[in-house]
Amino acid sequence: MKKGRCVSCQTCDIEGIATIDERGQMVLPKEVREKAGIKPGDKFALVALKDGKEVCCIALIKAEKLREHVKKVLSPLIKEISD
Repeated sequence: MKKGRCVSCQTCDIEGIATIDERGQMVLPKEVREKAGIKPGDKFALVALKDGKEVCCIALIKAEKLREHVKKVLSPLIKEISD
């Protein structure tokens, strides 16, 4: 579908449309889950991007990927402090 630039990615693609039901739940399309390797029980961090005070985008980041990224960024700092 459409391609664009993301804050933390090289490009972003619009893969599909998800609808929120009356209970506030969302179903990700099967094709999106398969492409992203999303399985039942996977955990995600919800990141809100704001345009001023208004939330304009909500991103889902796999918790394990966020953990890896934070560790990669903080490990050198922790090592430097402990030396």
